Amino acid sequence: MKVNVSYRKPQVLQALRYHFISKREIKLMIILVNVFALLSAVLFYFKLITPLPFLLSSVLWISMMVAFWIWLPALIYRRSKTFKDQFTVSLDEHHMGIETSISHKIWAWREFSHMLETPGFFHLYFDSKSFFLLPKDVFENSDQVQVVRHYIRDGIK
Repeated sequence: MKVNVSYRKPQVLQALRYHFISKREIKLMIILVNVFALLSAVLFYFKLITPLPFLLSSVLWISMMVAFWIWLPALIYRRSKTFKDQFTVSLDEHHMGIETSISHKIWAWREFSHMLETPGFFHLYFDSKSFFLLPKDVFENSDQVQVVRHYIRDGIK
């Protein structure tokens, strides 16, 4: 199966947000900052602490959300040439290939470490930081998406 891939910025930014939020260390940090913010809000409400810890927790929470939700996805999108290119992806039960006007690369499914499926993309990870985004909207219908899902699940152990 061959599909032509081009990315749309809003979709890619959302996929990058999913990437960051799916990381265990980021989830843990978000939980800890939220617990700290809620605890400081409760303590401030009962006048057990001064406004400074409440203000600091709020600033920390807002800055963390801006970093993971806006700044980091935009930075990665801007720096990556892949998201601005158009290319052809070929998929079969054993391999995935990418073909541009100047190069061609094929990976066996076993070369990917794992896969994350989000509403708009298949995130195909080589390691914890390197991944390829395969948009679902490049496929003609849901049957093709199902076939690709089957290829990926069977190929990536």
